[in-house]
Amino acid sequence: MNTISSRQINLIMLLMATVIIGFSYFCQYILLLEPCSLCIMQRFLYIFIGLFALLAVLQNPKRIGLRIYATLTILISVLGFMVAGRQIWLQHLPADQIPSCGPSLIDMLESFPIIEVLEVLFMGNGNCAEVIWQFLGFSIAEWSFFLFVIFIAINIRVWLKG
Repeated sequence: MNTISSRQINLIMLLMATVIIGFSYFCQYILLLEPCSLCIMQRFLYIFIGLFALLAVLQNPKRIGLRIYATLTILISVLGFMVAGRQIWLQHLPADQIPSCGPSLIDMLESFPIIEVLEVLFMGNGNCAEVIWQFLGFSIAEWSFFLFVIFIAINIRVWLKG
């Protein structure tokens, strides 16, 4: 990464986030895999990562700006890491310990205050424990966990280089 500029790194992260978001919509609308609440939260976090990367590409900031964008992306990626980790944990629970399925996100938004909705979303439910697709033996949540780790590592490198 020493020969790659910070702008190129942010462009790569923007492309990565775009591909991840595109894949999530492909899974939802082509493969007809209905995303659970934790999947939707991860999708939003990837959107934020992509937005920060886009802003960094457009602005091409210097040292302080790079560190600000890297810090924000690290924080978002750590949150994504935690959400994906929670989903992986739910997926590996014994069947008798999986929480019951709750209402849909739209129903919750119509019925509860946003703080309660966010709390319920982060806790996940029985829908989040279901593994409905795998690639090379890993679930979508496990791949997402790995991708958030990559974003963390890249941005730590950007922060140190900045």
